[in-house]
Amino acid sequence: MFTDKKVLTGLKPTGTPHLGNYLAVIKPAIKMGKKAKEHYMFIADYHAINAEKDPVILNQKLKEIACIYLAAGLDPNKSVFYRQSDIPEIPEITTILYAYTPKGFMNKAHAYKAAVDKNRAAGKPDDDGINMGLYTYPTLMAADILAYDTDIVPVGKDQVQHVEIARDIAGAINAHYNKELLVLPEYSIDEHVAVVPGIDGRKMSKSYGNVIPLFEDDKAIKKAIFSIKTDSRPMEEPKNPDEILVYEIYKSIATSEQLQEMGDGLRQGKLGYGHIKNMLLDAVLNEIKDMREKYNYYIAHFNEVEEMLENGAAKARPVAKATLKRLKDAVFGR
Repeated sequence: MFTDKKVLTGLKPTGTPHLGNYLAVIKPAIKMGKKAKEHYMFIADYHAINAEKDPVILNQKLKEIACIYLAAGLDPNKSVFYRQSDIPEIPEITTILYAYTPKGFMNKAHAYKAAVDKNRAAGKPDDDGINMGLYTYPTLMAADILAYDTDIVPVGKDQVQHVEIARDIAGAINAHYNKELLVLPEYSIDEHVAVVPGIDGRKMSKSYGNVIPLFEDDKAIKKAIFSIKTDSRPMEEPKNPDEILVYEIYKSIATSEQLQEMGDGLRQGKLGYGHIKNMLLDAVLNEIKDMREKYNYYIAHFNEVEEMLENGAAKARPVAKATLKRLKDAVFGR
């Protein structure tokens, strides 16, 4: 599907990723990028400042997200890896897109509506604490997508709207000037991407405090895994694996043979909860061993990462410049 397409992925720096982020988002994105004809992967730092105003924290989050993707196998020679804020054409393109973006699109945007709903639930005015960056988020996202003649944007179901808005804006501009100034992007949803449960059974999320960390030491990872909820049934009692939370988490990381071994052991009463937690621990540590070493290296040598990001921006900018020129020539009749 991606072999003859230009694919774009955006990463908002939100802090150190956990196992759920890695398995559900990071690993699939890197795998997809290797299949694409062209792959653009950017760190969405302009988007991040809507919520995070402390430059020290923001910069640390940016470093962490850059290093985790490189440690997990992103190849900057294959993927164009760059910071959004290093592409000055993006704000210019965004300004042009504003003139073709109905305000109603922004009113219906999920992030804005969620913020309004949160305010109402707290008895606050609808727009309390909502800045224009959040409100116009979808138009900036459209610029991120349209600047690079993107064919496909892989997204989760909650992000489909962003691609649809970008497509609608591009379609309106193309129709107004009666020429194909912008590529109409499509979205792709991988229905097979795992939603990894946390240690309490809910979706793994830092906001729930139920995560298995990636880059802490073995002791911290073991503590998290051995905190996974289980019941008091004895080992010899046969169990349905699909009712066991440890097994559900194991599904997202184990090989088919490993999964079969755990499943059979539970069904036959040959494995207790301590056994299967140790199996999960071994699988996690094996998965992240090399990645954790690379992550720590990149964090300690971030000047090398900076160089990669600058090189990525140097590759991305000519494409964004060409898009901006097409738009300016049409808009201003040049």
